[in-house]
Amino acid sequence: MKIVRREFVPNGPGSVKMVPEEADDLWMAYNLIAEGDSVLAVTVRKVLRQAASGGREAERVKLKLEIKVEVVEYDKEGSVLRIRGKNTLENEHVKIGAFHTIEIDLHRPFVLRKDVWDSVTLGLLHQASDPVASADLAVILMQEGLAHIFLVGKSMTTTRSRIEVSIPRKHGPAVAGYESALKKFFENVLQAFLKHVDFKVVRCAVIASPGFTKDQFHRHLLLEAERRQLRAIIENKSKILLVHTTSGFKHSLREVLDAPNVMNLIKDTKAALEVQVLKDFFSMLSNDPERACYGPKHVEVAHERMAVQTLLITDELFRNADVPTRKKYVNLVNSVKGSGGSVHIFSSMHVSGEQLAQLTGIAAILRFPLPDLEDIEM
Repeated sequence: MKIVRREFVPNGPGSVKMVPEEADDLWMAYNLIAEGDSVLAVTVRKVLRQAASGGREAERVKLKLEIKVEVVEYDKEGSVLRIRGKNTLENEHVKIGAFHTIEIDLHRPFVLRKDVWDSVTLGLLHQASDPVASADLAVILMQEGLAHIFLVGKSMTTTRSRIEVSIPRKHGPAVAGYESALKKFFENVLQAFLKHVDFKVVRCAVIASPGFTKDQFHRHLLLEAERRQLRAIIENKSKILLVHTTSGFKHSLREVLDAPNVMNLIKDTKAALEVQVLKDFFSMLSNDPERACYGPKHVEVAHERMAVQTLLITDELFRNADVPTRKKYVNLVNSVKGSGGSVHIFSSMHVSGEQLAQLTGIAAILRFPLPDLEDIEM
């Protein structure tokens, strides 16, 4: 995210002008913009004009509008934010108080005004403008006949391609058909790889599968790269890693991010930290369950007793339309940090954030055991 201008008081009012430069930035903006904020941007609106014939005709006009936010929607497929609310800027075409939907897409500047820039929004703003936080990892998850290509960014994982080819059984009279179907499958995956994996952007590409599918495809990739002189692959073959997983489906992304050879490459990124912290939480939950808890009530009680060492919380909880609820979570984050604990805000668009969301979206690793937490209703 390109930050053009900042004019705000921490924990007070102000505005920030920003320009989303990649899909990740739109997700960040979605998390920054809340109901009650104001957004100023150039937008298009259909207006009726008096025609020479005396009738009225519709015309699309570019306008600068500022709206008081009521609804924010994020369209992942189209990479666009839709912000709906009432106009607050005097304009010849749009009355004050009229409803309008502003669309924010890539490279479209906008100004966000808030009454309160709290610690969570300031943290998000810093993260959005910090290039080091990006994971930028391409993952080809595959099994025979099925492959998915994912791009793992700093705050979201996107599915770029799904390749499916019916492959007959390896044994018996169908063996010739097996070889040609496998070759066709690998060729389709290679084409998707060339289309979606840009080594100028990604730190590395991971080919992952159960069994030997990854090794066979890796061999096919390098042989075809030499034969066709595919410079992008030849010059970056050291950035291609192989990892064993249990399947070719999205849930196996955790195994990829957990693999030591991948973790070493992305260890300083937010995505890698989230995976490691969640792994530590589950390890504590199974080995020393009295030092781990989840659910808002249990985490609040643990914090009241100054027991929270590490707080895990999803960004979804801060998008709550109910302002007191949002404030409660912001205060919890500040309070945990103030008492010497660490806080990790998970992106709900990453596989680790999805996992945490299944545990109510909030969990904690404790400094000391709290055996009586189990008796408190969640």
